[in-house]
Amino acid sequence: MEPIREGASGAAVEDIQERLTSLGYKIDEHELGEKSFGPTTANAVGRFRMDQDIPLGTEVDGATWSALVDAGYKMGDRTLYLRLPNLHGNDVLELQKCLNILGFSCGKPDGCYGVYTEAAVKEFQESQGMLADGMAFPDTFDAIERLHHVWAGKPADGPHPMGGMGFARAAGVLEHTQISLTAEDPISRNVAGRIWNLATATTDKSGLDIVESVDASRPDDDVVIVLGTTDLPEGSKLANLSTEEIESLPLRLRTAVESAHANGVRPPVVRLELPHGLAYDGTFTTSDAQTFAVMLLDAICSAFNL
Repeated sequence: MEPIREGASGAAVEDIQERLTSLGYKIDEHELGEKSFGPTTANAVGRFRMDQDIPLGTEVDGATWSALVDAGYKMGDRTLYLRLPNLHGNDVLELQKCLNILGFSCGKPDGCYGVYTEAAVKEFQESQGMLADGMAFPDTFDAIERLHHVWAGKPADGPHPMGGMGFARAAGVLEHTQISLTAEDPISRNVAGRIWNLATATTDKSGLDIVESVDASRPDDDVVIVLGTTDLPEGSKLANLSTEEIESLPLRLRTAVESAHANGVRPPVVRLELPHGLAYDGTFTTSDAQTFAVMLLDAICSAFNL
């Protein structure tokens, strides 16, 4: 595009001024009324370029115009999905920041909807019992907005591990949190049994109990956790969390619980998916089961350590 400079006027200048003022940059009322590129418009352009790390100047060239368009997007303004070239803009940046805080790591927020952002969106969608297609439609944005009280005002560089629990803190959580734990298969039941043993050894007042199925859970449970070693069945709306990234699991679990509460679902039911390929064929040992149990109990306690 041909650069638009001081002295220009007309519809293109009006568009630039509207975008700048919507972003909080000040322009003289007279220039706005005349749709003229005067000194205050030039000053606003210069400040915007500086804020966007564009070389100093007061003209609107191609790079400045592209940055203006990107900066004007707000999360939810459009559907976001993976494509080439990548979609980019402030809405993507806002989405990345929210997902990072909620425990679904996009890496460093850069405003580009790449493969890591798509993967994080899929994980978030699966945690909400939604179709995990990696395309951020209004239902995805609505689910994030319902968790506004969780992510608002927090740093978003990501990922955000919550760290391990000490014995005393874990005991406190277990004594004040009611959890029903069930499992879908022999390996998951092995791990679930070990989690119960650890919880009981931590405190004899533990509120964690083993149940045969979700239907056998208690109505006043703070959460019902289902362990499984296979993919979530197609069409299931159960909130599902991968345990591959154990450091971010507490935040993702807390996010799933908060989302269920926001939707009026009590008790929340969350499925924790153990790594695939586990089998009693020599590849899964007693030591493995104990390791999973320790890590998962730690993550569960961290999620409820409020």
